[in-house]
Amino acid sequence: MRDWATLNNVELAYTPHYASWLNRIEAQFRALRYFTLAGTDHPDHATQARLTRRYIHWRNRNTDNPRLKRLINTANVA
Repeated sequence: MRDWATLNNVELAYTPHYASWLNRIEAQFRALRYFTLAGTDHPDHATQARLTRRYIHWRNRNTDNPRLKRLINTANVA
């Protein structure tokens, strides 16, 4: 893995598995699960991938959405 990272100009940042709250991206994944995956039964992976892309597009256009902010802030605290 380190060889791949070096070849691709990537810096690996290891975080403890018991402290995921330290990893700020976790809050974004929580929002993704909440808005896109929770309580769904997609017929196939292509549909799920399409809806995930749609969410990311929406997320990037609505960074000031109060519901999204609340969810992310809650995840950062927990």
